Amino acid sequence: MFKRVSRLLSVRFSFFLGLLVFLVVGCGDDVKIPDEISQIPIELELDRFDQKFAKTDSSGLKDLMRSYPYLFPEQYTYDFWVTKVQDTIQLELNKEVTAAFPDFDEELVALDNLFKHIKYYYPKTPVPKVVTITSDVAYRTPVILTDSLLVIGLDNYLGEEHHFYNGIQRFYTQNFRKEQIDVDVADAFVQKRVRKMGNRRFLDEMIYHGKRLYMMQQLLTLEAENEIIGYTPEQLDWAEANEVDIWTYFIENEVLFDTDSKLLSRFINPAPFSKFYLEFDNESPPRLGRYIGWQMVKTYMQRNNIPLQLLPEKSSEEIFKQANYKPRK
Repeated sequence: MFKRVSRLLSVRFSFFLGLLVFLVVGCGDDVKIPDEISQIPIELELDRFDQKFAKTDSSGLKDLMRSYPYLFPEQYTYDFWVTKVQDTIQLELNKEVTAAFPDFDEELVALDNLFKHIKYYYPKTPVPKVVTITSDVAYRTPVILTDSLLVIGLDNYLGEEHHFYNGIQRFYTQNFRKEQIDVDVADAFVQKRVRKMGNRRFLDEMIYHGKRLYMMQQLLTLEAENEIIGYTPEQLDWAEANEVDIWTYFIENEVLFDTDSKLLSRFINPAPFSKFYLEFDNESPPRLGRYIGWQMVKTYMQRNNIPLQLLPEKSSEEIFKQANYKPRK
């Protein structure tokens, strides 16, 4: 078990690196959205509230509060907001967000593609107004999606090395990048449609997250797989290279039907790495339970002609049995 990890990493990393170069150089322009999706008319309205807030002062604050009541919670007084627009930290937030996002053109194109896919699968879904804000780095809720509004905290996407993120664990900050905006929005959309089912077994958690990742992938057809799961390319390479051994470990240690909550911290929840309690743990990517659940759901959907919209209602037992998942060797 995992005895060939180091050899696999060196051999397969070279292979995947070569393959990646080939794909980027040779096939980068071939990835396209199908016409039936790309031709869906979408008109996203963008409102740069972050810029308006940065430019306001006490004389214009009341008008801004009247125009955006949902961004000014009632528990905070007018005086609180007067102080905030003058606060040195807020001023620095404004400066850094303006520098990172002088415009929002590329991000809007990515969101346009996402909502075209959403409209394709869910035609009755309304297209929300996009409102960008600063959020005091509220990284656990970087986006908020409702039927009418998509609120994006741009200060959560300034780059993984930004000094605003000092003190936040690296396994979070590696995804504080512009490329993750549409991924986070897709996840917010999918979370409203996929609920947890089953008996809190490890398998149920794996498949719950596998459903989410699979649905996100179908909505983000131009995104790389590592971006969808929030891995670096190297972390995804590790997971792919060791997929057989990961699955073998889960089977031999009989964890699939276990309800031990510690399995979540080991293989599901955000963390620096996965915890097999083996010497190479700190080389592994985190959340490998989600990764394997994703592969299981992929296999199930490949073997069954099921509309994407019906996937959330499929039980863990059905997916597990009908997928008959066998890792790639």
